[in-house]
Amino acid sequence: MKVTVWNENCHEKSDPRVLELYPGGLHAYLASVLECDDIEVRTATLDDEECGLTDEVLADTDVLVWWGHMAHDKVPDAIVDKVQKAVLSGMGLIVLHSGHHSKIFRRLMGTTCNLKWRDDTKERIWTIKPNHPIAAGVDETFVLEPEEMYGEGFDIPEPDEVIFLGWFNGGEVFRSGCTFTRGHGRIFYFQPGHETNKSFQNENVQKVIKNAVRWACPVK
Repeated sequence: MKVTVWNENCHEKSDPRVLELYPGGLHAYLASVLECDDIEVRTATLDDEECGLTDEVLADTDVLVWWGHMAHDKVPDAIVDKVQKAVLSGMGLIVLHSGHHSKIFRRLMGTTCNLKWRDDTKERIWTIKPNHPIAAGVDETFVLEPEEMYGEGFDIPEPDEVIFLGWFNGGEVFRSGCTFTRGHGRIFYFQPGHETNKSFQNENVQKVIKNAVRWACPVK
């Protein structure tokens, strides 16, 4: 299985806390989490030629993992076109945290993907579909503190499945883990993962992302 982890790699240049938590950047850290016997990982960033998503890279990618936040508008539409075509043709797509506002996710959803937001909160995630492959080995409930509050309404189409539900200490709730199908491609959106929080170090979060990559991998 060949996985490409894409990260805009902008916060790493402006906030030293990001590299303290995730040495090498979020893309390098996530690649180290995913790399194993059956998963071969490469990374790509906004700084690379064609954002690291050349025709050759996309043709050699089973699943694309996407993290972006402050530079969504810097991704050229031509790259979004190519990624959309790859997803419709069967490539899996995992969109993390603030990637909900990425061009590619909004393109595939066909909506604004807007949501409510506030910072520095406590989140409890509930596994509400424990029999789903993405939930394999994940605790029934786990806490992330701190984490950003993403709250409903979340302007997305009706998901195929909602696997995880987030509850925040202000009483807000959020569909924290959702699946979609577009063409032949499987898509999973997962809400945790603010760049200056430790969420990606959480064992359950790591299990979810690994499971999602395997679930989204196309059957050839």
